[in-house]
Amino acid sequence: MGITDGDLVLGVDTVWHDDLDHHACIRWIYRKPAFQRAIHDPPVPLSNIAEDGLQHAGDDDGNESAPVLLVVDPERVLRPKLDFFASLGFETHKLATEPLLLARSLDKHLVPAIQFLRGIIGSDDDLRRAFHRVPRGLAVDLDNNMRPAVEALRRGGLAEADISKLLVIRLGVLLSSRDRISEIFEELKAMGMSVLDPRFLYCFRAMSGVKRDSWLRKMAFYQSFGLSEGELLQAFKKQPTIFLFADESINKKVRFLLDELKLGISDVIARPVVLGYSLEKCILPRCAVLSVLMREGRIRRDIKLLQALLGSSRNFETRYVLRHADDVPDVVKAYQGKIKFEGFK
Repeated sequence: MGITDGDLVLGVDTVWHDDLDHHACIRWIYRKPAFQRAIHDPPVPLSNIAEDGLQHAGDDDGNESAPVLLVVDPERVLRPKLDFFASLGFETHKLATEPLLLARSLDKHLVPAIQFLRGIIGSDDDLRRAFHRVPRGLAVDLDNNMRPAVEALRRGGLAEADISKLLVIRLGVLLSSRDRISEIFEELKAMGMSVLDPRFLYCFRAMSGVKRDSWLRKMAFYQSFGLSEGELLQAFKKQPTIFLFADESINKKVRFLLDELKLGISDVIARPVVLGYSLEKCILPRCAVLSVLMREGRIRRDIKLLQALLGSSRNFETRYVLRHADDVPDVVKAYQGKIKFEGFK
């Protein structure tokens, strides 16, 4: 099971209003952890920030590294930007993850960047989806990053419709250099993937999210479980996001599947979507349900575990929980986590 377009659906809310207290809004953004991180790792040069009259200075607590978003004139500097984002329907909590967008020039950066992206992506709905996924993608420089990245995608052979879809999937592709984009095309080609392959964009998205050395390290990490390079690359083509998961999370899931469920690593990697499932919230409750049903003789002990564990929550609930809930009430308790999985006995 791979990634589908259904994974791309996001709701859209218009979040700014004419009567909004902009001072309160900026103070709310300032308190967000992402804002505090942005102070020390700004996505844009200070020269760009300065052009809007936003400079570094101390705040009420004596933090001399904090930008003065709190004391600028909200009507003159901030309100036009907030109104602009409102007209696009950008969500407050998404803007708060990249608050220094408010430090970019409205006329020199935000409006031209949006116009450029609208011309590539097409609809405003898709533009919102793209922004909500990776707000930082809007912060990069138009002439030095956005245009060169899109041109590199064209040179690599992507059609305009595919470039549009890729940016909706991950606007962060615009953060990649031309050289890195060309490198990704070459690496995917070496895997035998064509730009016409429906999986290509999702594989490209995943590779653009990691540096080359991180990619190689992740390859070595997976291979430490006994996987061949061929098995791993086939799994990547099926479920590209496996290269975006944290090592600790991967190790925890793989060790459970191998040690507790006695599955083979080749069987696991043949269905790589399982590595995207939460161990605590999905795999363990489902195993608990199956264990109860085995104990009660409702399903065979030689059931194909991976096949039973995979699939949507609705399908699992219908097949293994609701079907047996009246006769075996413990399946409901197990699914709710009230009966813990202690192995298939």
